[in-house]
Amino acid sequence: MKFFIATDHAGIAIKPDVITMLQHLGHDVIDLGPFNDERVDYPDFAHRLCIEVLKHEETQGILICGSGIGMSLAANKHIGIRAALCHDAYTAQMARAHNDANVLCFGQRIVGLGVIESMIDAWCNTSFEGGRHAQRVSKIEL
Repeated sequence: MKFFIATDHAGIAIKPDVITMLQHLGHDVIDLGPFNDERVDYPDFAHRLCIEVLKHEETQGILICGSGIGMSLAANKHIGIRAALCHDAYTAQMARAHNDANVLCFGQRIVGLGVIESMIDAWCNTSFEGGRHAQRVSKIEL
């Protein structure tokens, strides 16, 4: 699987760790920035990532900011993006299994590296269950 990753200034410190986690699981990762900790606007990077996920089939994204809230709000403006703000492995697993989420959002100020690792593992090892959930997911894009 190919992942795109982007952050804002409040999420950049853990980005290298997240990239390494994904690579250890065998995934290709494309870093969309930023590349330093200067203050930036999170919507710019959320939009950049969503455009790439929508343009390339069989890709997913990870967005990181301080709380994860801003990134998830901006990402979900894109039709076809189902960005899930997760705080633990269970929410990451359910976002994939029941909501077919294609962008994982979380906050660097909210979760630590151990939790992030468990979220990424759950996210990457969970598939969409379809079935009754498919009808519900189809109602998201009106």
